[in-house]
Amino acid sequence: MRALLVSLALLLGSALAQATDGLPVYSFKVVNTYPHDPQAFTEGLFYAGGFLYEGTGLNGRSELRKVELQTGRVVQRRTLDPKYFGEGIALFQGRFYQMTWQNGIGFLYDASFNPVGSFRYETEGWGLTTDGKTLIQSDGSATLYFRDANFKVLKTLTVTAEGKPVEKLNELEYIRGKIYANVWETNRIAIINPSNGKVEAWLDLSGLALLVNNPDPNAVLNGIAYDAASDRLWVTGKLWPYIFEIKVVGR
Repeated sequence: MRALLVSLALLLGSALAQATDGLPVYSFKVVNTYPHDPQAFTEGLFYAGGFLYEGTGLNGRSELRKVELQTGRVVQRRTLDPKYFGEGIALFQGRFYQMTWQNGIGFLYDASFNPVGSFRYETEGWGLTTDGKTLIQSDGSATLYFRDANFKVLKTLTVTAEGKPVEKLNELEYIRGKIYANVWETNRIAIINPSNGKVEAWLDLSGLALLVNNPDPNAVLNGIAYDAASDRLWVTGKLWPYIFEIKVVGR
């Protein structure tokens, strides 16, 4: 089954990539597939120390998780109070950051997921990543916020493609000096220059969404993780049963 998924996704990825907005559009090759909790409403994802870390959403189902890649087994978790809808996560300066959607509060944890503090912000909370120097946050608009360890805004950046704002920026990952951003309710990832906010290319993952074929309208692409040491890239979606390791084609 895994080999069949890889073959089908490769064919779909190659066939569906096409030019848009005059910018390059990359396709993908599936390297491997791994199990993913199909009940996980994925809002944040990253890789560190041999594990995936995942933030899930929905009131009453929001968690911070440490996940075994090969099996999808959750080896550690921290559950949020049901009044909070969990969103993006990041590991920055030795602490785990987890945002909430509309509560205006985020939470800090140590390596064992013990609470060590909280932080406030005025925007909605969507995606979160780090370039190693700052935290980078999305709020569902075309704006990215660069923040310090106390979540104070250092600068903002408007993301544009061919001069037009790119709205609905969601889950984020910092990869090779670029910001990769899921665009909510689409099968595209924007590859953004962090110095000027310009989208330099699109990554079209329509083939994966077709392969997952979940009729739930909430089961959208959302989740990017990267291992810089081995140059491995993983993507998934809300309520998807798989995490896909992919190679970008055409870059």
